[in-house]
Amino acid sequence: MLNLKGKVALVTGCGSSLPGWGNGKAIAVTLARQGATVFGLDRSLEAAEETRSIIETEGGTCAVRACDVTDSDEILDAVQACLSSMGQIDILVNNVGQSEPGDPVSMSEQTWDDQMALNVKSAFLTCKHVLPDMIERRSGSVINIASVAGMRYVGKPQVAYAAGKAALIQMTRTTAVIHAGSGVRLNCVVPGLMHTPLVDRLAQKYAGGDIDGFVKLRNSQVPAGRMGDAWDVAHAVAFLASDEARYITGTEIVVDGGLVAATR
Repeated sequence: MLNLKGKVALVTGCGSSLPGWGNGKAIAVTLARQGATVFGLDRSLEAAEETRSIIETEGGTCAVRACDVTDSDEILDAVQACLSSMGQIDILVNNVGQSEPGDPVSMSEQTWDDQMALNVKSAFLTCKHVLPDMIERRSGSVINIASVAGMRYVGKPQVAYAAGKAALIQMTRTTAVIHAGSGVRLNCVVPGLMHTPLVDRLAQKYAGGDIDGFVKLRNSQVPAGRMGDAWDVAHAVAFLASDEARYITGTEIVVDGGLVAATR
């Protein structure tokens, strides 16, 4: 099950600038544990190198590269480097994202533009440069990491982030339908409230730095009684990347402990 041997996975946001396991780091390591060769991109080469070291220590294969995934030229160079060194891209995971507070009244135009670029445009650009190879080989799985914020209001005033993740979900669905006959699948993993190293930063932005109170609130919002973690996201990605998911495209796996389904 979930055997990814012989597959090459391009993972954006593969590192974690904070101690612990962020989504991208856990995704890259999980795919490598299932046999995939990982080509990781991150704006921090140091963070990416840490992920590479973990994978290689465990006997896997990984190469990393610093990349601004909102820059089309940098993405194109990275994709070409991956194809040149590894021959193909079987799995593309768009993992980058960031939440900034504000609504149309309080948010600056620049913040809006930056949020759209990071949360939506980055996935558009990677798909633009990766899909041609997948279409030509009539095989590939693209997994975009969205958020429950793109499905419902989850208690934080993050209009641009929510709009960007909603757009990402619909971009994924539409592109999946267009290329369904080409052997290429596109799906989203939609995390809910996750306990990753970013929680501390979110507490600074949304809870005045009250980390304990912020964690307690987030746990209480989830019907399961607790937040998930990066491994819950990574395991869903591994499934969608695998041949066991070969008939799944244009949809979402919501990983949220029941949050979206709840009415409270």
